[in-house]
Amino acid sequence: MGSTVATTLLLLLTAVPAIFAVTFQVGDTAGWTTGVDYTTWVTGKTFRVGDTLEFQYGPSHSVSVVGKAGFDSCDGSGATQSFSDGDTKFDLTTVGTIHFLCPTPGHCLSGMKIAVSVLAAAPTPSTPSPPSSPRSPPPSPPSSTPSPPSSPKSPPSPPSSIPSPSKPPTPYASPPTESDSPLTPPPPPNAAFKGVMSYGVIGVTMVLMYGAI
Repeated sequence: MGSTVATTLLLLLTAVPAIFAVTFQVGDTAGWTTGVDYTTWVTGKTFRVGDTLEFQYGPSHSVSVVGKAGFDSCDGSGATQSFSDGDTKFDLTTVGTIHFLCPTPGHCLSGMKIAVSVLAAAPTPSTPSPPSSPRSPPPSPPSSTPSPPSSPKSPPSPPSSIPSPSKPPTPYASPPTESDSPLTPPPPPNAAFKGVMSYGVIGVTMVLMYGAI
């Protein structure tokens, strides 16, 4: 697994320059021919290692790579490389200035020469670091569902027997008066009558005895 990842990264890094490489068609639509100002064509362009110059030309032309002396004098006898296939693709592999000209007599003097300054390849974009491992999820809540809060306590029931209000204290009883004492029941009529008769008899007897004396 590790070797596969390393191989994939290596292939990606190798492909990066190719992805950002640019192919320049020399002279644009005019191509490689006489009557074109290649000094103006080069102006404003940036050439880097990894880019490609494409020369498209007819059978009367060719492309030679020369040194600065040959370039200045339009002398292609000391060319290090020469091409005449009509569609030459030249890869820029080193930093520095590369000089090209057409060796056909009179063509270089007519302007068919070009000096290209090559810069280092564009900086490789930094490889994004692998995403950090996702954070572990927060601990799951306890499996047991918390019991609902206990129902509120019922208010205490009133006592079954409500104490009766205390009886008011018995007012202080005043001593019974004579009027309050019960009357002596009158003697039965017969007994009173007998008493009166007895007293009468006694009285009459005493009167009679007193008169006799």
